Amino acid sequence: MPGPTPPHTPNAAGKGPLSYAIFQLARAHRAHAATMLRAMNLHPGQELLLMQLFDRDGQTQAELLEHAGLDHSTVSKSLRRMQDAGLLTRQPAPHDRRVMVVHLTDAGRALQQPITDMWHTLEQISVRDLTPEQVDLFTTWARQIETSLRDHNRQTSAG
Repeated sequence: MPGPTPPHTPNAAGKGPLSYAIFQLARAHRAHAATMLRAMNLHPGQELLLMQLFDRDGQTQAELLEHAGLDHSTVSKSLRRMQDAGLLTRQPAPHDRRVMVVHLTDAGRALQQPITDMWHTLEQISVRDLTPEQVDLFTTWARQIETSLRDHNRQTSAG
Protein backbone atom coordinates (compact mmCIF):
# COMPACT_ATOMS: atom_id res chain seq x y z
CA MET A 1 0.00 0.00 0.00
CA PRO A 2 1.64 3.27 -1.07
CA GLY A 3 1.96 6.05 1.47
CA PRO A 4 0.82 9.64 1.09
CA THR A 5 2.46 11.78 -1.54
CA PRO A 6 5.33 13.71 0.03
CA PRO A 7 5.63 17.45 -0.56
CA HIS A 8 7.70 18.47 -3.56
CA THR A 9 11.39 18.49 -2.73
CA PRO A 10 13.10 21.60 -4.11
CA ASN A 11 15.98 20.91 -6.50
CA ALA A 12 18.48 22.41 -4.06
CA ALA A 13 17.48 19.76 -1.49
CA GLY A 14 17.59 16.91 -4.02
CA LYS A 15 20.98 15.68 -2.81
CA GLY A 16 19.70 15.62 0.78
CA PRO A 17 16.30 13.89 0.67
CA LEU A 18 16.60 12.47 4.19
CA SER A 19 17.64 15.82 5.65
CA TYR A 20 14.77 17.56 3.86
CA ALA A 21 12.31 14.91 5.10
CA ILE A 22 13.57 15.41 8.68
CA PHE A 23 13.15 19.17 8.30
CA GLN A 24 9.57 18.78 7.01
CA LEU A 25 8.72 16.26 9.75
CA ALA A 26 10.15 18.42 12.52
CA ARG A 27 8.29 21.47 11.23
CA ALA A 28 4.95 19.64 11.03
CA HIS A 29 5.42 18.01 14.44
CA ARG A 30 6.41 21.29 16.10
CA ALA A 31 3.44 23.11 14.54
CA HIS A 32 1.00 20.52 15.85
CA ALA A 33 2.64 20.56 19.30
CA ALA A 34 2.50 24.37 19.33
CA THR A 35 -1.25 24.27 18.73
CA MET A 36 -1.70 21.86 21.62
CA LEU A 37 0.55 23.94 23.89
CA ARG A 38 -1.36 27.14 23.12
CA ALA A 39 -4.42 25.49 24.69
CA MET A 40 -2.38 25.43 27.94
CA ASN A 41 -1.11 29.00 27.43
CA LEU A 42 2.41 27.71 26.79
CA HIS A 43 4.93 28.45 24.05
CA PRO A 44 6.96 25.66 22.38
CA GLY A 45 9.98 24.82 24.50
CA GLN A 46 8.37 25.85 27.77
CA GLU A 47 6.97 22.36 28.22
CA LEU A 48 10.50 20.95 27.92
CA LEU A 49 11.67 23.14 30.80
CA LEU A 50 8.62 22.21 32.86
CA MET A 51 9.21 18.50 32.20
CA GLN A 52 12.77 18.85 33.51
CA LEU A 53 11.41 20.55 36.64
CA PHE A 54 8.71 17.88 37.07
CA ASP A 55 11.54 15.33 37.26
CA ARG A 56 13.69 17.44 39.58
CA ASP A 57 12.45 20.72 40.96
CA GLY A 58 15.00 23.27 42.12
CA GLN A 59 17.46 23.12 39.24
CA THR A 60 19.74 25.98 38.33
CA GLN A 61 19.22 27.80 35.04
CA ALA A 62 22.50 26.25 33.83
CA GLU A 63 21.23 22.74 34.60
CA LEU A 64 17.97 23.41 32.77
CA LEU A 65 19.93 24.75 29.82
CA GLU A 66 22.02 21.59 29.68
CA HIS A 67 19.17 19.11 30.16
CA ALA A 68 16.51 20.72 27.97
CA GLY A 69 18.76 21.06 24.94
CA LEU A 70 17.67 24.64 24.26
CA ASP A 71 19.87 27.66 23.65
CA HIS A 72 20.66 30.18 26.39
CA SER A 73 18.49 33.03 25.08
CA THR A 74 15.48 30.72 24.62
CA VAL A 75 15.81 29.40 28.17
CA SER A 76 16.22 32.87 29.68
CA LYS A 77 13.24 34.29 27.79
CA SER A 78 11.08 31.24 28.49
CA LEU A 79 11.86 31.26 32.21
CA ARG A 80 11.07 34.97 32.44
CA ARG A 81 7.72 34.45 30.67
CA MET A 82 6.91 31.43 32.83
CA GLN A 83 7.76 33.36 35.99
CA ASP A 84 5.52 36.23 34.84
CA ALA A 85 2.75 33.67 34.24
CA GLY A 86 3.14 32.34 37.79
CA LEU A 87 4.41 28.89 36.79
CA LEU A 88 7.79 29.10 38.50
CA THR A 89 10.03 31.19 40.69
CA ARG A 90 13.72 32.04 40.27
CA GLN A 91 15.80 32.80 43.32
CA PRO A 92 19.53 33.29 43.87
CA ALA A 93 21.29 30.19 45.17
CA PRO A 94 22.43 30.38 48.80
CA HIS A 95 25.97 29.35 47.81
CA ASP A 96 26.31 31.89 44.97
CA ARG A 97 23.97 34.85 44.49
CA ARG A 98 24.80 34.93 40.74
CA VAL A 99 23.33 31.45 40.24
CA MET A 100 19.56 31.34 39.82
CA VAL A 101 17.62 28.33 41.12
CA VAL A 102 14.28 27.56 39.47
CA HIS A 103 11.31 26.13 41.41
CA LEU A 104 7.83 25.23 40.24
CA THR A 105 4.83 26.95 41.77
CA ASP A 106 1.58 25.09 42.41
CA ALA A 107 0.34 26.40 39.04
CA GLY A 108 3.43 25.00 37.33
CA ARG A 109 3.09 21.62 39.05
CA ALA A 110 -0.57 21.50 37.99
CA LEU A 111 0.57 21.34 34.35
CA GLN A 112 2.32 17.98 34.78
CA GLN A 113 -0.68 15.83 33.87
CA PRO A 114 -1.90 18.08 31.01
CA ILE A 115 1.61 18.09 29.50
CA THR A 116 1.92 14.32 29.94
CA ASP A 117 -1.47 13.89 28.26
CA MET A 118 -0.46 16.27 25.44
CA TRP A 119 2.69 14.26 24.67
CA HIS A 120 0.69 11.03 24.74
CA THR A 121 -1.88 12.45 22.31
CA LEU A 122 0.83 13.82 20.05
CA GLU A 123 2.47 10.40 20.03
CA GLN A 124 -0.81 8.67 19.15
CA ILE A 125 -1.39 11.10 16.26
CA SER A 126 2.21 10.74 15.05
CA VAL A 127 2.30 6.92 14.98
CA ARG A 128 -1.28 6.13 14.04
CA ASP A 129 -0.28 4.56 10.69
CA LEU A 130 2.87 2.84 11.97
CA THR A 131 3.40 -0.57 13.51
CA PRO A 132 5.14 -0.82 16.88
CA GLU A 133 8.17 -2.26 15.05
CA GLN A 134 8.28 0.76 12.71
CA VAL A 135 8.08 3.11 15.70
CA ASP A 136 11.00 1.29 17.36
CA LEU A 137 13.08 1.39 14.17
CA PHE A 138 12.32 5.05 13.53
CA THR A 139 13.21 5.96 17.11
CA THR A 140 16.51 4.06 16.85
CA TRP A 141 17.37 5.71 13.52
CA ALA A 142 16.41 9.16 14.76
CA ARG A 143 18.69 8.76 17.78
CA GLN A 144 21.52 7.55 15.55
CA ILE A 145 21.12 10.58 13.28
CA GLU A 146 20.99 12.89 16.31
CA THR A 147 24.20 11.32 17.67
CA SER A 148 25.91 11.76 14.30
CA LEU A 149 24.95 15.43 14.22
CA ARG A 150 26.05 16.04 17.82
CA ASP A 151 29.36 14.24 17.24
CA HIS A 152 29.99 16.29 14.12
CA ASN A 153 29.18 19.53 15.96
CA ARG A 154 31.57 18.58 18.79
CA GLN A 155 34.35 17.76 16.33
CA THR A 156 33.77 20.97 14.38
CA SER A 157 33.75 23.18 17.47
CA ALA A 158 36.82 21.44 18.95
CA GLY A 159 38.86 21.69 15.76
